[in-house]
Amino acid sequence: QIQLVESGGASVQAGGSLRLSCVLSGEPSSGYFMGWFRQTPGKEREGVASILNSRISYADSVKGRFTLSRDNVVNTMYLQMNNLQPEDTAIYYCAAGRFGVGSLLEPGAYQHWGQGTQVTVSS
Repeated sequence: QIQLVESGGASVQAGGSLRLSCVLSGEPSSGYFMGWFRQTPGKEREGVASILNSRISYADSVKGRFTLSRDNVVNTMYLQMNNLQPEDTAIYYCAAGRFGVGSLLEPGAYQHWGQGTQVTVSS
């Protein structure tokens, strides 16, 4: 059973930057597609970015501001978040899957989830 551990969440001012990391342990990360999601209280989990092989997809709300990357040598996925805005405040989760169908920005495509890391952006 694989495990996912996120880190890098913090409180920042609007316009600031953060880099989130997600370490996959238990198996080589190269065997999985992966994604970043976020959730605020009372709302559904929202896909932020995903990666399948070299194909990366972004939600419209983060295009041009967020960049997903991964390093399979160290089994780690990253999310560089620039020009953060208060509406980016959420718990950010990483996810991994092998058997997803449909959009990889939908939570149902994933079988494994991290515990989440809090990102708070103040105006």
